[in-house]
Amino acid sequence: MDTGSTAWMLASTALVCLMVPGLALFYGGMVAAKSVLNMIMMTFGAVALVGCIWVVYGYSAAFGDSIGGAGLLGDVTEYLGLKGVIADDPKAVIPLSVFAAFQALFAALTAALICGAISDRIKFGAWMAFTGIWVTLVYLPVAHWVFAFDGDDVVGGWIVNRLGAVDFAGGTAVHINSGAAALAMILVLGKRIGWQENKERPHNLPLVMLGAGLLWFGWFGFNGGSALTSSNAASVVVLNTLAATCSAMLGWLVVEKVRDGHSTSLGAASGAIAGLVAITPSCGAVSPLGALLLGAIGGAVCALAVGLKYRFGYDDSLDVVGIHLVGGLTGTLLVGLLATADAPNGVDGLLYGGGLGLLGKQAVGAFAVLAYSFAVTWVIAQVLDRTIGLRVRPEVEREGVDVHLHKESAYDLAHAPAGVAEPAV
Repeated sequence: MDTGSTAWMLASTALVCLMVPGLALFYGGMVAAKSVLNMIMMTFGAVALVGCIWVVYGYSAAFGDSIGGAGLLGDVTEYLGLKGVIADDPKAVIPLSVFAAFQALFAALTAALICGAISDRIKFGAWMAFTGIWVTLVYLPVAHWVFAFDGDDVVGGWIVNRLGAVDFAGGTAVHINSGAAALAMILVLGKRIGWQENKERPHNLPLVMLGAGLLWFGWFGFNGGSALTSSNAASVVVLNTLAATCSAMLGWLVVEKVRDGHSTSLGAASGAIAGLVAITPSCGAVSPLGALLLGAIGGAVCALAVGLKYRFGYDDSLDVVGIHLVGGLTGTLLVGLLATADAPNGVDGLLYGGGLGLLGKQAVGAFAVLAYSFAVTWVIAQVLDRTIGLRVRPEVEREGVDVHLHKESAYDLAHAPAGVAEPAV
């Protein structure tokens, strides 16, 4: 067992865990003050539920031996209850237990990403029911396709092994998957009351920036830990992650300046996340200069994409579709152009003489995940909407989901000390 790699994976798992409050604060700051606790609760609730599912059958479905050898789903019984995972294997480079914990957070965060698209209008109980069903029917199969490598007497997923597409840390399984699911949920759930006429402004931009910073910090573990070793590969991935995020932030701000005449803190935070999303699948495939170019393209494209909701009339509350679906597609497809064999993945894209083959593989993998996630999520949402109901009552939406669903308020302004002016919210 490699103690250095084990230590890196334990640290990476802790870094990824820090992304949970990072996402909660990032999303929470962008909604109205009357909805911030609900947004934080949906994030933490999803993580709690998915963590339990992962222990019982999730890990096995994602990383068990492929049923029938088709590469579609792992054997749910192989690691049921994580049996055998905590055994000490002296031949392993890292303990299977730390890998299971690391990947549990991937599953949890992927589900939590979806809630940003449907803020202010979904029942908390319905959200939790959706999360459990969605992870089971959508995330676990897709994770098997993308993350489960073939091994000794083990058959893994079809995208990574049969197709041979490159996705270092989850551009397809995490970002395209959650973005496509968010779009399906938006279409079933409908728009917020007064959307476009009474646009809700972010109630706390410093909170947004803090959340983005925590996500950026945690993403070094998200991408770097996906190398599974303390090695040059992990180091290159961390470097590329930093480079792409910086250039994406600038790319977004330039688009804002040209289009709107000013650059915003919300744009800076969103651009950073767009860069992190775009570099996730490609961080092990490109050079640092390639990461700069990829990040700049991702930031600019996502800045333009978030405006599509107004043109096409879908209410993507916190731009999950515009950033995660579009950013995930951008980063995944650009691997086919910008990949270099000098990077850890060891493959050349079109611009490095590799031809169109890799680009074709990237496109097949990306759009297969998009189509599967969108279709199955749409069915799940329709069934839940027609049975338990997804949406809160109109008066709950108008008055605020925090007070009605959780009996709490984020800011207790009614009890401010006498003579102290209450801040505007």
